[in-house]
Amino acid sequence: MKDNLQELFPLVDEEGTVIGKATRGECHNGSRLLHAVVHLHVFNAQGDVYLQKRPEWKDIQPGKWDTAVGGHIDYGETPELALSREVREELGITDFTPEFIGKYVFDSQRERELVYVNRTTYTGEVKPSEEELDGGRFWSMQEIREAMGQGILTPNFEREFQRFFLNQE
Repeated sequence: MKDNLQELFPLVDEEGTVIGKATRGECHNGSRLLHAVVHLHVFNAQGDVYLQKRPEWKDIQPGKWDTAVGGHIDYGETPELALSREVREELGITDFTPEFIGKYVFDSQRERELVYVNRTTYTGEVKPSEEELDGGRFWSMQEIREAMGQGILTPNFEREFQRFFLNQE
């Protein structure tokens, strides 16, 4: 499997206002065009956090553990609709209540993303997509702390989790 480099993404300003459009290939080729994504951090009743394992075929951070759900907002789609779609596609979850935590600009040498960060507490069954993911599991806060800086987790997840969750304990 491979990402569709012709998929259309909205280009946005730092507030989230759509100012244009570009393909996935254009957004991920080092142009650093600002495009929008949604993330969902899934906690269970014990406070453990579900992480997905990125497949080896992904164009960015293959094989690393990452936020439970992360996906691009399609051109013409709202962040809320994108979040529902991505959660259904990646984890098979349709009945959840997201809580918007905040947004920020993720900046790397290859790309810039406006990230809409959400969380939920979920006690149902998680069915990771066999097509989009290499599985997933719940991690304790201690496991996450121990994995930080070891090349196991994506740098984006580490920074985001520290910013929004680890410092809130």
